[in-house]
Amino acid sequence: MSKQPHLLVSEGDLADVALVPGDPGRVDRIAGMCDESTELTYNREYKVVNATYEGRDLTICSTGVGSPSAAVAVEELERVGVETLIRVGTTGALQRGIEIGDMVVATGAAKDEGTTKRYEKATYPAVPDYGVLSALVEAAEANETRAAADASGEAEPEGAGGRVHVGPIATDDAFYAETDEYVDDWERAGLLAVEMEAAAIFSLARRKGMAAGAICTVDGNLVEGTQKGETEDDELPAKAKDNVERAIHIALDATTTL
Repeated sequence: MSKQPHLLVSEGDLADVALVPGDPGRVDRIAGMCDESTELTYNREYKVVNATYEGRDLTICSTGVGSPSAAVAVEELERVGVETLIRVGTTGALQRGIEIGDMVVATGAAKDEGTTKRYEKATYPAVPDYGVLSALVEAAEANETRAAADASGEAEPEGAGGRVHVGPIATDDAFYAETDEYVDDWERAGLLAVEMEAAAIFSLARRKGMAAGAICTVDGNLVEGTQKGETEDDELPAKAKDNVERAIHIALDATTTL
């Protein structure tokens, strides 16, 4: 098989599980938390690295911003043999009380984007694979319990896991067109957060017989009026930066059980 035109990889080049952040820079952050890693390709918004974490071979591949570029990545990853996808990204909260630095594990994604409409009816659900969802939730709970124990000195502290929210999110195409009306409607619907790739990843994975899930770190709260920064360095406050790393660890831990 010839190389894929965007990822520039061939069948057999990648592991069966891939972590798929949007930002190519986050590929390096994930690779830095692995035991070893090797960069394979970097073309346009797609950076591809093979790595090993606690004996588990995995691939890290950026998808770029938005559902169209994420769909390209999913298509080409599936063609070369990847079976499971975990989105590791950032998201804007839509409910009061969800703080910057909290994490959201998505149980589904509203399809407020245009890409999936080229593949299927809008009434078809964009949901994660149950096995991947369960692995992320279990890894998150274990991670939060360990973090709370480290902070309190207790073996089994009360209130562990409060920084991880599990529920439905929205996927949107237009970052700068998320008006107050959109935000109010999402909030009333009980959606936890909004981002730009999960619905496409979930929908295409389902159609292609792949498994997919997503964990995202909150970088702002649209209901409370807080926004992410302008550059990679100031994109996230210190708490959020720390919890991006925690979300990466959770995703990596989940891969060891898949």
